[in-house]
Amino acid sequence: MRKLRIFEHISLDGVIQHSTDENDFPYSDWTAPYRTPAGRDTVLALYGENFDLLLGRRNYDLWSGFWPKAPSSPMSDRLNAAKKYVATHRPESLEWGPFESLGPDLVEEIRRIKSQDGPNLILSGSSTLTSTLLEHGLADEVVLFAYPVLLGTGKRIFADGTPPRAFELGSTQALPSGIIINSYKAAGPLKSQP
Repeated sequence: MRKLRIFEHISLDGVIQHSTDENDFPYSDWTAPYRTPAGRDTVLALYGENFDLLLGRRNYDLWSGFWPKAPSSPMSDRLNAAKKYVATHRPESLEWGPFESLGPDLVEEIRRIKSQDGPNLILSGSSTLTSTLLEHGLADEVVLFAYPVLLGTGKRIFADGTPPRAFELGSTQALPSGIIINSYKAAGPLKSQP
């Protein structure tokens, strides 16, 4: 069975939005000042040599406008080679492949994909899909790249109504740029005191 891993670049106040194209978000590419070769190498190691991508339509469109044209590098080569499973209502317009559009029952489609042989699945940058995956217990791991900034506004990692869940800390790593990488393994329902 394949593992599904969620990767998110996040501010200290939970913002994952990077694009100024939506909702009048004022901070374009706020992660750029923290990018370093060491950070890139860490991200590559966490992604692994082989993986497939689970993408919402917005991220697919953003990434497909950049990565196919990017110069060859370990990151661009791996992303371009990965199969992209795309949640979309417009599958006929997909071009960046290899790809497969997901059907109307997203949860069942992801269960089907996870049950197949193949590399791990990585979801990056979709609060809508993240909440759905967590609600249905489909995420095996959440990896948060926490940046030392407060943004105050923007799309948050978890949508209102995301069901409570427990996680166990798998690992933590500090990068010289100030980013803290925490990896959490799914641990089932939230445990609380009565």
